[in-house]
Amino acid sequence: MYICKKDFKMINEVRNTVLSVLNKNNYGYISPSDFNLYAVNAQMEIFEDYFSGYNKAINMENARMAGSDYAEVEGPLAETLETFLVTNFLSHIAGNIYDAPSPTTTGDTAYYILKMICHSRQITAGLTTGIAVNGLVNTSAQFTTLGIVPGDIVVNANTGAVSTVVNVLSNTQLILSSNIFTVVGQLYFIYSREAKEAEKVSVGKITMLNNSLLTQPNNMFPSYTLEGEKIKIYPETINAKGKVECVYFRHPLPPKWTYITLANGEPVFDQSQPDYQDFELPDEDVYRLVMKILQYCGISIRETEVAAFAIGQEQQNNQQ
Repeated sequence: MYICKKDFKMINEVRNTVLSVLNKNNYGYISPSDFNLYAVNAQMEIFEDYFSGYNKAINMENARMAGSDYAEVEGPLAETLETFLVTNFLSHIAGNIYDAPSPTTTGDTAYYILKMICHSRQITAGLTTGIAVNGLVNTSAQFTTLGIVPGDIVVNANTGAVSTVVNVLSNTQLILSSNIFTVVGQLYFIYSREAKEAEKVSVGKITMLNNSLLTQPNNMFPSYTLEGEKIKIYPETINAKGKVECVYFRHPLPPKWTYITLANGEPVFDQSQPDYQDFELPDEDVYRLVMKILQYCGISIRETEVAAFAIGQEQQNNQQ
């Protein structure tokens, strides 16, 4: 499978190769800060190429021009892209407005939103009367009677934390996928795992849809709009934390080559630094990363030969 699993530090290998090429003809030296800047841009270029490459592979398959078995192109690209595919509950702001995925709300940034999933049916609500690790305890609840099943969504209304039901132990106790209740008396909501995918519509179109009884979004056929860093869900009754999940391709984390400085001023690779981050691309893309970074280096040190060499090698690789 074409999955990004590295037994070595990819970023250090790429940097060593780049420096080796530059030093061979005394083209110059690239500082760690410059290398990290080029590395971020190179990784993003290749990441975006995955999407265009996947689209091209699909078109070739539809035109019956694609190979099969070991010559298949679509499968490996899809597997690589899926390593960046994540699902997170959106942070609720107010009413039917939610925060788009961001480092402060979901821990990452969305590159492309694949779909929006809505859970509109509330099963029950209540207050915790006890504490259990990875559990929800309410001695006055009727969890079994109400038909709560594994996969239903549980929200701690006091903290905003979301979890899912793993097992229904009894009418009064649930086992959850994470420990979100640590204090007695916390308010909770439980929503059905039943989900409907919301259709994305433009901001200009949503007003027209809402004004029509025939096209107005409802719980069976919800819609959403993306307005800057905010997402609005329709109908407006979908208006609480835990009701909206977002499935999206996240941006790859910015790579950073970290180091310690020796007495003579030479930086030495040190992966133990807290801000260290390796490339998130597959091992097979080491060559492409080196060529991309060399292009940036050639422009930076004003050596056209370096940039031309890297561009030529990349074009030759793409034609193969």
